[in-house]
Parts: sequence; structure tokens; C-alpha cells
Amino acid sequence: MVRQGWSRRIFIQRMGQSIGLAAISSLPLPNRNELQEVIILHTNDVHSRIEPFPESAGELAGKGGAARRAAYIESVRQQNEHVLLLDSGDIWQGTPYFNVFKGGLEFELMSQMKYDASTLGNHDFDLGIEGLMAQWSKAQFPFICTNYDFSETPLSGKTLPYHIISKGALKFGILGAGIELEGLVPDNLYGKTNYLDPVDPINRMASFLKKEQDCDFVILLSHLGLSHSDPSKISDRNLVPQTEDIDLVLGGHSHTFLEEVVVVQNRKGHPVPINQVGFGGAMIGHLHLTFDVSRKKKRFHCQNCWL
Repeated sequence: MVRQGWSRRIFIQRMGQSIGLAAISSLPLPNRNELQEVIILHTNDVHSRIEPFPESAGELAGKGGAARRAAYIESVRQQNEHVLLLDSGDIWQGTPYFNVFKGGLEFELMSQMKYDASTLGNHDFDLGIEGLMAQWSKAQFPFICTNYDFSETPLSGKTLPYHIISKGALKFGILGAGIELEGLVPDNLYGKTNYLDPVDPINRMASFLKKEQDCDFVILLSHLGLSHSDPSKISDRNLVPQTEDIDLVLGGHSHTFLEEVVVVQNRKGHPVPINQVGFGGAMIGHLHLTFDVSRKKKRFHCQNCWL
């Protein structure tokens, strides 16, 4: 079940529970030496929430904060050998920290937490491309933008269309899908950035990662939104059925707290999980991937945790 917004009571009931996605595929008792376990932690739409939400924030009061997130990430790393840490955009905008430090503090904190990769959200253009460039060196992690063409902007060559990360015996291919900026962001802020409908570049790059780069697992960092009232607008829900090599979508933009991972079939009829953890860093996505290396099968458990 998916809700725009959230219910604290429901989430508290579900804290500490593991949501098994049996539909992804069950592992038929393989040799334990053939199994690879990876923890995937992820955030989206943190919106410059450096400190926990204030007491005036209702049911979000006291949740989140960079220090608490960093502590959680460190505790997971101490308990697990292979951990991926990813973000799906809208790092900037939302608190006075952004107004004062112009986004640099957010990038520095993420670098200290050792994020592996992020994509760009629409609010990450709020200071224009020049504002992004001014803070770029503080981000010690790559930005993956598969469907933005920055070739005629100062960001040319700064972002990556894909990124490959090895964890143990597994190769992860990371892609990034950005939302259409026209009508959402003032023209002067994104300049000559060329938005490409994500379906074709995502499919081409995912196929390249699987077939030519021998990636075991392809993750899409999406800032498209889980769904839209206008079905003609691309979203995670209607993108997945048009793909075949994406294994997991980590979403953003719609600020959707998911009570459980959404599973959508791709165009080959294979189930693809979509996860999203609301906004403001109140929660962190926590996925436990068990991959059977010999049979190329995978199983997920999901535990999105309040911070």
C-alpha cells in the first residue's frame, strides 16, 4: 500500500519488520558460498534538513538530522561487509542552512558519510548551474545523470551517465533519471541543459551495463516521482513497464513514504521493486539484497527506518 504523506502509527507498527519480496524470486537452497549479501541504504529529498525536525513539525517532530543519519550508516557498516549508500536528489533547499551555506554544507556532510553516488533533483538547480559549480568540489561522490545533457553548460563533463561499483563478487551499475525541468525550474537556472525523455537513454545504458559491462545488478536513482495524476507524465510506475534491465528503482521527488516496497513488472514480466522514503531525512531506506551468484537470482528484504 502506498500513501502520499504518511501515518506515524502505521510506520511505528512496521518498524523493525522485514518485508520479504518473495515475488522477486526465491533462492532454492544454494551453496552458502555462492550467496552475496549487500545492504543498500538510500535517501531522497533530504532538502537541507541538517538538524532534526523542530517540535512544530507535528508527527515529524524530532525525526531525522544529519548526525543521526551518520550514526545509523556507521552502525550498519560495522555490522555488514558490503554496504551501498545512495541518494535520489533534492539534496538542497528547505532550511536556513541552505540559505546561509549555499549547499556546500550538505555536500560536505554527504561526503563525510561516504555516499557512493547521487543524482540531481529539480531543487538542486535552485542556485543555478553556477551555484552548483561553486559547491561541486565539496561533493566527494559522483552525480549520475543519464537523461540530462549538460554538454552546452558549465556542467559538461562533471556528471556521469552511469557508474559502476563493485561490492564483493557483485558489480552494480548505477543510473540516474532526472525530471523534466521546463515549467518546474526557471529557465535561467538550468540554462542550456537538454532534458531527454528517460525511457530510451535508461534502456540503452541499462542494456550496456548488463550486456557489455557484465553488471550483475542495475539500480536506477530516480527523481521522477512515484506516480503522477497525469498519466502522460513519466514516473517510476510507468517507466518500469517500459524497461527490461533495471533491477531496482530508488525514487524521489513525490515525497512518498512507502509502507512497503512497490513492485511493478517490467516489459518482460519480471518484478522490479521501487522504494522511496519520503523527505527531510526522517527515514532512511534499508534494503537487504541476497544474490545467488551462480543462478543470477536475487531476494530482497526491506526495512525503511525512522531516524
